[in-house]
Amino acid sequence: MSATVCNQLSPPESNVIGSIMSNYQKDSEAVSRLSPEQHRVTQLNGTERPFENEYWDNKDAGLYVDVVSGEPLFTSMDKFDSGCGWPSFTKPVKSENVLEKRDTSHGMIRTEVRSTHGDSHLGHVFPDGPREAGGLRYCINSASLRFIPVNRLEAEGYGSYSKLFQTEGVKR
Repeated sequence: MSATVCNQLSPPESNVIGSIMSNYQKDSEAVSRLSPEQHRVTQLNGTERPFENEYWDNKDAGLYVDVVSGEPLFTSMDKFDSGCGWPSFTKPVKSENVLEKRDTSHGMIRTEVRSTHGDSHLGHVFPDGPREAGGLRYCINSASLRFIPVNRLEAEGYGSYSKLFQTEGVKR
C-alpha cells in the first residue's frame, strides 16, 4: 500500500446517537486480557498484516468498539471495501471517541487515529475515501476492535445504538 499524506480535519460531529453517558476507560485489567497481537497494535502502535486480520472482510451489521475501553468507534454502515486489507470506515460513530494525531514515523507524514478513552492505537485516516461519504478513509487495525453484531447490542450494553440499524435493508 502506498503512503498517503493526510492533513484532514475531523468529519462533522454526528448527532444521530445523542449523548450517551458511559464510563469508558483504560485499565490494567483490560490491557492484561489482550492477546499478544492486540497488545502490540494497541499499546505499542503496531500494524497488523493486511488481508490476514479478523475484520477486513466482515460484512455483518454491527458496532465496532475499542478492544481495551469498549468505547464505540465505528459502525458497519460506514464500513467499505477500500482494497487495502484492513477494515476501512468513512467516519467514526461518535467523533469524540476518536483522536487524530500527527504521525511522522516510518518516514511518512500521516494522521494517526487513537481511541479517546482507551488511548489505543487504532490505525490512520487518509483523504482518499469515497467522496460521496466525506472523502475520508479510516484504515483501522482489526486487533484494536471488538465487533458487536446488531442482535447482541442490547445484551452487551450498547442498546442505544440499535436505532442506527433500524433501516430497511440492513443485514441483522
